[in-house]
Parts: sequence; C-alpha cells; structure tokens
Amino acid sequence: MKIHEVSEKYNITADTLRYYERIGLLPFVSRNKSGIRDYSEADCGWVQFVKCMRSAGLSVESLIEYVKLSQEGDCTREARKEILLEERQKLINRMSTMEDTLARLNWKIDNYYKIAGRTEPLSEKQ
Repeated sequence: MKIHEVSEKYNITADTLRYYERIGLLPFVSRNKSGIRDYSEADCGWVQFVKCMRSAGLSVESLIEYVKLSQEGDCTREARKEILLEERQKLINRMSTMEDTLARLNWKIDNYYKIAGRTEPLSEKQ
C-alpha cells in the first residue's frame, strides 16, 4: 500500500507518516525498487497502533522505546510490558483529571441555569 493510501485509510497526513518513520516509530516500512514506500499489513498495524496510542496521549519517547525494544525480539517482552503499564497508569491519571474537570464544569454550568431560574441543569441531560 502506498503512503497516500495509508494516509487516507488512517486519516493521518503523509508528512506525519514520514516523520514517524524518521524518528523510529515506523522503522519497518519497506520500499519498492523505485524507492517508494510500500506499507505491508504489518506496517499498517503499526500505523494504527501508533495513531491510537498518540491520540490517547502516550509520549513519543515511550513509543519510540517500545518500537525499538520490539525490534530486539522476545527477550524484551518484560521491558515492553513495563512501558505499557507505566503509560496506562499515566492515561488513567489523565482520565481521572478530565472526569474531575468535567464534573466541575457541569457544576458551574448548573449554577448558571439556577441563576437564570431554570430547573433543568445541563448535568442531568448528559
């Protein structure tokens, strides 16, 4: 699959794909005889994984380390698992902070409804 096809399929720019390859997040992408990137199904799996992890806020540095370790083989399974466990905990913490922020926003919005004399606060609608 060519870079523009991968770009469209995963809604990620070709520049971002090239950047991810350059920094080591997608080191596996092979090229055809003309030097054009030719993404395999496995490559696309990595694109999907990286995009998912980045959208959840995982750090580029952690993902680079994870990919590097994965290239070293099965002897790095424990280290890779530790990276994922650490990143999961960070994500849980961020989600908790976001839930607290949402609750506070709802409380503030509810107060505006009360001030306006309305009885139907936003937090009950969601």
